[in-house]
Amino acid sequence: MPTVRAEKLYKVFGRRAQEAVRRLESGTPRDELDGATAAVVDASFEVRDGEIFVVMGLSGSGKSTLLRMLNGLLPATAGRVLVDGQDLTALSKSDVRQLRSKRMSMVFQHFALFPHRTVLENTAYGLRVQGVARDERTQRAEEALRLVGLDGWGDRLPKQLSGGMRQRVGLARALAADTDILLMDEAFSALDPLIRKEMQDQLLQLQATLGKTIVFITHDLNEAMRLGDRIAIMRDGRIVQLGTADEILTTPADEHIARFVRDVDRSRVLTAGSVMRPPGKTLATSSGPRASIHTMRKLEVTEMFAVDPDGGLVGIVTMADAVAAAARGANTVTTAVSNGFPEVPPGTPISELFSDAAAGRPIAVVDERRRLLGAVTGSSVLEALAGKPEVSSGA
Repeated sequence: MPTVRAEKLYKVFGRRAQEAVRRLESGTPRDELDGATAAVVDASFEVRDGEIFVVMGLSGSGKSTLLRMLNGLLPATAGRVLVDGQDLTALSKSDVRQLRSKRMSMVFQHFALFPHRTVLENTAYGLRVQGVARDERTQRAEEALRLVGLDGWGDRLPKQLSGGMRQRVGLARALAADTDILLMDEAFSALDPLIRKEMQDQLLQLQATLGKTIVFITHDLNEAMRLGDRIAIMRDGRIVQLGTADEILTTPADEHIARFVRDVDRSRVLTAGSVMRPPGKTLATSSGPRASIHTMRKLEVTEMFAVDPDGGLVGIVTMADAVAAAARGANTVTTAVSNGFPEVPPGTPISELFSDAAAGRPIAVVDERRRLLGAVTGSSVLEALAGKPEVSSGA
């Protein structure tokens, strides 16, 4: 079961909202509605447990409205929001508040801190509203501040902090509440570029430790692709593409998205797993050196990966090393195996592969059990960087 599910969500402001929904369902364009504004149109998606789900769109696309429908701050005109299978749109206002206080926390763009309260008091405020005892909320707030790098700053006032530090307090307040779901509305967009990247790094580090379910709103495609496990791109109230960063970058749904992704730094989005080539034929560790030489000559290659019977990567065998092993009278190619080559997990950005790729040796891509998944070469990296996005034929 997904943690959050949106089913055919509509949000219409103005007169005759339900009639506007019916007209939209029948194909009436959004800009032809009289006396009504459709902020969200037919939005459906699922947010999986423990993922960062990014909703990206320009101003007026409906992304912030959609976020506020997920926690009941804005009621849906039509459709449903389910949280762990519970229909939020069918709950009373008091039940929605109860669910929100225990299951969802929100981090705002402009910090939303009380200027007259200390950093510790701001961090513990949600716990105070919940009625948590003073000692417990102080302990939880101090722990949250430690997680975001503000240990020892609890007695300061917000005005004594930089913008980046104030945003960390907002994040700490959400973490102190210990909810499973974080909703982040343009949380880093008010920060300067350097602090913004630091906050992105902080979020990714926290997520690796805490494994929260996060819905993150942004208008910045580079930020979306850096943070998101999956990304939903909105335009004119609709979700026009949903997929991983790789999928959106390499197969944009339409020309509008294709224009966006042309300016994205492909080296920081594409990964070893997305640009690797199949490993092809490998050498078994039981193979003899002469048989290995014959195989390499037949395939017209000068080196091959060697794997054990379970598919685990043992190393790489070059033609020269195999010839030397044969001359020594070795029975197996194991004595010719070299471990002097790079290996990386599939999620490694190709920006981290440049120096190894330039050296000319293949880069092995392995899973957590060190099984060989594929190989990255200098040519595959260059092709990925030079690749032109192809608009999806299904668009």
